[in-house]
Amino acid sequence: MTLFPVSTAPSRATLLRAGCATLALLAAHPALAQQAAQDDDGAFRLSPIHVDGTAEADDDADNTVAREMSVGGKVATSIQDTPASVSVITEKEIEMRDADTLEEVLQYSPGIHTDYYGTDDRNDYVQIRGFAATTYRDGMTLGTMRGMREDPYAYERVEVLRGANSTLFGPADPGGSINFVSKTPKFESFGTGYLTFGSFDHKEVGVDFGNVLNEAGTLAYRVTARRQDSDLEYDHSQDDQTLLMGSIAWEPTDYTRLSLVIDHVDRDGTPNSGGYPLDREYSRDDFFGEPNFNFHEVERTSGTLMFEHEFMNGLKLNANLRYSDYDNNFGYVYLTDEAGRVGDMVDRDFFGTDSHAEEWIGNVIVQYDAAFGRFESNTLAGLEFREAETSSSSIYGDAGAIDVTDPVYTGGPVNPVPYTSDETEQSTRALFVTQNLSFDDRIIGTIGLRRDWLDLESATGSDDFDETSMRAALTYKFTDEVSAYASYVESVAPPSIGTTPERGEQYEIGVKYAPLGSNALFSASVYDLTRKDVTIAVVQPGGGIERETVGENRVRGLDLEARMEMTDRFTLMASYSYLDSKVTEGTLRDGTPLDGNRFTQVPETIASIYGTYTMPGAGRRGDMTLGLGARYIGSYYYDAANTGKSDDALLFDASVSYEVADQTDLRLNVSNLFDEQHVVGSGTADYYNPGREVAVTLAKSW
Repeated sequence: MTLFPVSTAPSRATLLRAGCATLALLAAHPALAQQAAQDDDGAFRLSPIHVDGTAEADDDADNTVAREMSVGGKVATSIQDTPASVSVITEKEIEMRDADTLEEVLQYSPGIHTDYYGTDDRNDYVQIRGFAATTYRDGMTLGTMRGMREDPYAYERVEVLRGANSTLFGPADPGGSINFVSKTPKFESFGTGYLTFGSFDHKEVGVDFGNVLNEAGTLAYRVTARRQDSDLEYDHSQDDQTLLMGSIAWEPTDYTRLSLVIDHVDRDGTPNSGGYPLDREYSRDDFFGEPNFNFHEVERTSGTLMFEHEFMNGLKLNANLRYSDYDNNFGYVYLTDEAGRVGDMVDRDFFGTDSHAEEWIGNVIVQYDAAFGRFESNTLAGLEFREAETSSSSIYGDAGAIDVTDPVYTGGPVNPVPYTSDETEQSTRALFVTQNLSFDDRIIGTIGLRRDWLDLESATGSDDFDETSMRAALTYKFTDEVSAYASYVESVAPPSIGTTPERGEQYEIGVKYAPLGSNALFSASVYDLTRKDVTIAVVQPGGGIERETVGENRVRGLDLEARMEMTDRFTLMASYSYLDSKVTEGTLRDGTPLDGNRFTQVPETIASIYGTYTMPGAGRRGDMTLGLGARYIGSYYYDAANTGKSDDALLFDASVSYEVADQTDLRLNVSNLFDEQHVVGSGTADYYNPGREVAVTLAKSW
């Protein structure tokens, strides 16, 4: 379904884009040296620097406590030695909690606020440390592909780096980044499949399997597919999605790997009706849009090549290339209510967009490792490029009022005329370099630089930017178990034509503890994060939304996280975050001062805990695992003027898994166990948090 014709321009060829990269620190505290650990294959990995070029971040498919991360697909590294606040949500945890969206995947990670637009299901809404999260796939920005909900089933893990990191990833918002790590072949025979039935007529089937293709064991494949047919919790809705993903990998030697991943995602959804009226609490079943007009259709096809080779002399080469084609079309009749309204008739507007995008993105990265007596050096240098073309047309207007006590649907707009159409071309190149230096396996220093060049062209004008970002850090290892770090990092937000790029800077100190002999990781960090030349989305009196510059703001906070597989029977994940957000300089367009105000949708306190306990089977009775989680979200303001505020909320989730046969499990997952309902966002309407959902899954592995 489309609202009106959209012109699509052919994609442009790839250019070099390079950058300057990063990781940097500053900390102090004396510590004992950690010895270089020898991998099973005989190659060495030094704790501070990534000397083993063949080492890859373990996918941790059978663990909830990850020890390594891919750092955006660029370099495998130890989480304990990474000078930043980091979380990794593994495939096992995603499955255990039945997390179907990115918002659900991140609900138990510190510093993250999700789902603050409730049943507006067009996108994943995620903030890290008070700012919108920037998303990546295998270390390369999703860029113009971000306007859709990612399917967690396509990824073997989700990595979160809190804090600014433009020196590593390029232009990004300062709060932090989310990196999806694609499923790729394993060079062994494996497989899983499942069937799920749940609330709102939810039906779902998925398979993920692979094997070696030849006797030499140098070729392997993997197929991942999922089909979902479902409604949502409100009337006249749908939430259907199809994922098709195939990959093949070639490993002629232990030091060379070439992977090709091709995937297609097709989603048909309903973006609710802009929330619920402001005068009282309504049932989540209610729908105040138009059944024939409220729709959201998204299709994305991507092909990714990933190559790596180690030259056996400390030199390693990585090269990655991705092409994506994307269509995103939606129509949306939504409420524009007012406080103090009299009567049951509520005004509505309509809004819709048809858009198309094509994008090429790639990088070439060289890593060189060397040792000089008591010093060990790791140098990383590379270049990146991105070429993107987008075209879009949008409509907006009055949709007529509706009686919220007895809705009568009148149909959406007929043959709407676009009020705006645009075609945009973006070209980005970057060069980056990072230097890591370790002394006695105890002190680790890192400094990185990145230079980005961006050219923007559209029907309304053109602009170009060149920005430099840097990062510096120092880590000290007290023992093999305890490390501390301090860092300074910078970010540059992706700019638009005629605007000043928003710049961020963050000071952070932290400590990490990974007790030997146990599968556990504890981390704590405090930070001071500032963003300048800030713009925010503000609802206008007529119901429209415009970007307004508010000046400068900052967040100071604390993040705590504990992940433990304490025994074979008991796992625990816990987090706590304190966020002190403040606008330090700025006014709204009407002159309303914002100095001293708190950010919108940013709670002062966020906390969570999730534990599982397994009762071993006996005789014919299989293992049974019980899980229970609690999420606390403190109160926060709905608007920049701080005139409306949410209540704090406590929500519970639960799960039961029973082994009905060998490698066959029956699982029950319940989110929002007690069906708690509260307002998570409010403007021209109220948005409620998702209600209780129940899912029953039968899963088989082989």
